[in-house]
Amino acid sequence: MPALAIHNVTYTYPRTGRKRPPTTALANVSFTAEPGQTLALVGPSGCGKSTLLELICGLLAPSEGHLDAEPAALTPQNDLLLPWLSALDNAALPLRLRGASKQVAREQAAPFFTRFGLQGFERSRPDQLSGGMRHRISFLRCLLAGKPVLALDEPFASLDAITRAEMQSWLTEALRAEPRTVVLVTHDVEEAVLLGDRLLVLSPRPGRVIADISIDLPHPRKRTDPQIMKLRAEALQHLGLPA
Repeated sequence: MPALAIHNVTYTYPRTGRKRPPTTALANVSFTAEPGQTLALVGPSGCGKSTLLELICGLLAPSEGHLDAEPAALTPQNDLLLPWLSALDNAALPLRLRGASKQVAREQAAPFFTRFGLQGFERSRPDQLSGGMRHRISFLRCLLAGKPVLALDEPFASLDAITRAEMQSWLTEALRAEPRTVVLVTHDVEEAVLLGDRLLVLSPRPGRVIADISIDLPHPRKRTDPQIMKLRAEALQHLGLPA
């Protein structure tokens, strides 16, 4: 049974004031994601990718169609760490929201700091951490929400190229250790091919699925692999962009 099934979903933002008419962000979108699968979404700006993640997480309701989805947790584009909390308390926040005491939440979150290469930074405040560390903690917070589906919205967009490459490798290993169904939104087609098991290409607004590309390659993947380059070129062709 799919972890996520989207059936002919359309979403239209309502009119706001006199000057902005209703805007259809997505139109007749259908796809499924199997348990443990990483599904990457690419498409031009404004095609409804982030809207789709909000629908999957139940933050919006479709205007038409319906979704069958296991509970999902969202990692937004910015890490949104609380500056007055330590790294450990930021990561443990979902556990506190579910009723755990501060001590119990810390005890449950602490082992992940070693597993995810964050040991020694448990007491650090967000402004004392690198961008890559902040994103690891943001991902860990999403993971500790205990949802079977993770919705990742451009999680590495704000990072420099070297840190972004490191985080792509780190995410692959993190998902091996803690498998989840993942829906990853990215503007980086190469990133989508490196991380995804499937790649969905969306059209300009209103977003429609115009290509569903299977990526049946083992991890870790290398950018210089001819198969990676071929799949990247295929996706770019669907987007009308040069390879």
